Amino acid sequence: MKQLITLTFFLLTFTAFAQKPCEYSANVTDSIGTYKITNEYLVSEKNFGGTSNYVFFALAQTDGLPTLNLQLIQKSKDFIKANCFDKNSRVFLQLQNGKVVTLIHIDQENCGTLIHDKDVNNRINTGIFMFMKDNFEELKNSPVTMMRIKYLTATEDYIIKSELTSEMNNKVYKPDTYFMDNIRCVE
Repeated sequence: MKQLITLTFFLLTFTAFAQKPCEYSANVTDSIGTYKITNEYLVSEKNFGGTSNYVFFALAQTDGLPTLNLQLIQKSKDFIKANCFDKNSRVFLQLQNGKVVTLIHIDQENCGTLIHDKDVNNRINTGIFMFMKDNFEELKNSPVTMMRIKYLTATEDYIIKSELTSEMNNKVYKPDTYFMDNIRCVE
């Protein structure tokens, strides 16, 4: 009987901590090298006064180098100002354990694309950020509570929720544990 209880406890513990498999939108190996990128994941959504802002993460690995692809999508009837990424742009992630993780933008200026669709303006901007070797491990162990994005001429702060139900697609996301759940996919 004691063995049955021990076996049951082991199986329940194993099931509780089992990780779901990594899902990639691209996973390519060819003569040039290897590239894989996870599916995009919603980490922030703001809808206010006819303006919508979305922030998506995807983790990529190019020839062994892990990066964070950050995509910003803005929709509004009003003009949307450009927030540009440049070589000095950063993403700062405040962790629940009090530490701050800094990600550095690649040396490529990008102000996104403005698309006018009938009565709505859309701006899409993507930045690629590199992890620093000494803080990569921190993201595996603690949830993210806040994110600060430093652009060329502005800075924006985002509160990272533990659970987010998207108004766009009614899906439930867990943005605070995004790195804890997915960083292993690009190691």
